[in-house]
Amino acid sequence: MALFRRRTENAAPLDGVDVVLADLDGVVYKGPDAIPHAVDSLNRAAETVRVGYITNNASRTDASVAQHLTDLGLSVQPSDVVTSPQAAVRLLSRHVDPGSTVLVIGGDGLVDEVQKGGFGVTRSAEDEPAAVVQGFAPEVGWTQLAEAAFALQGRSESERPWIATNTDWTIPVARGIAPGNGTLVSAVHTAAGRLPLVAGKPEVAIFEEAVTRFGAKNPLFIGDRLDTDILGANRAGIASVLVLTGVDGAKQLLAADADSRPTYILRDLRQLSEPYPETQVAKNGAVTVGSAKVAIEGNDVRIVAEGDDEVNLLRAASAAIWNSGRAIYGLEVPESLYL
Repeated sequence: MALFRRRTENAAPLDGVDVVLADLDGVVYKGPDAIPHAVDSLNRAAETVRVGYITNNASRTDASVAQHLTDLGLSVQPSDVVTSPQAAVRLLSRHVDPGSTVLVIGGDGLVDEVQKGGFGVTRSAEDEPAAVVQGFAPEVGWTQLAEAAFALQGRSESERPWIATNTDWTIPVARGIAPGNGTLVSAVHTAAGRLPLVAGKPEVAIFEEAVTRFGAKNPLFIGDRLDTDILGANRAGIASVLVLTGVDGAKQLLAADADSRPTYILRDLRQLSEPYPETQVAKNGAVTVGSAKVAIEGNDVRIVAEGDDEVNLLRAASAAIWNSGRAIYGLEVPESLYL
């Protein structure tokens, strides 16, 4: 996928899109509260395109997510929400027989989807489950993680599949960044000596479900994390937005590897409908975006012109570094670029 792929020169990210797929945590809300400008911007987008929501958070049902979004001021039905538990159950159905009993490590959202998929639910390894499905919930603790480890010890993937809804290391909440499902999955991995199959981002199953459900021909995905959101969208061949309102910021963006680079970089969701500036690359590799210009001279990333928009400066610096083919640790990057 080309950097900053353009539909037409200076087109807005929404131009030519038929479905917007938005992540939730860090994009629409943090904890219970909406991120500034997110609700108004998505409502404006919904006037011309279909808007769906994709979440790796396995702690709630699609109905509860839809209600939360509705309470924030969006118009959302449960069918507009694609969850990692839904993707996990589809993955589960490929590996165990219908009606099998499954050990569920997680919250109501995961239990609900497992039951809707036609499987029985247990919370104890002593019930000899056919598989283990693990997802994040705030109440998951040592007791539940130990049950997963007991169920998996001495069993191969073919004997007892282990499916994780997602492996996000962290999750943004109202008070800051907290441990995510990946941290809990790692604890089980350490005890059981096995790795899970993963259903959610950055794996493509959850994106494929969304594209199929909404009949998307030219979707645009919005996320706040490079290692799950943007990597997953790139794997699925979907144009992507990194919005700088969640987990990853300038420092992570400048260091992004080739598989985790977004099509667009936005300060907030208001910029979805604003013309996106052209990225101009000179023969010497210097990059200009708007009035900002960045060049690489030897090992130094040099700000030639700061311009009048710090996001354009970040866009120019990202393109210059990415186009250089050099790892970030081999370059001297001005502190002002990532602060």
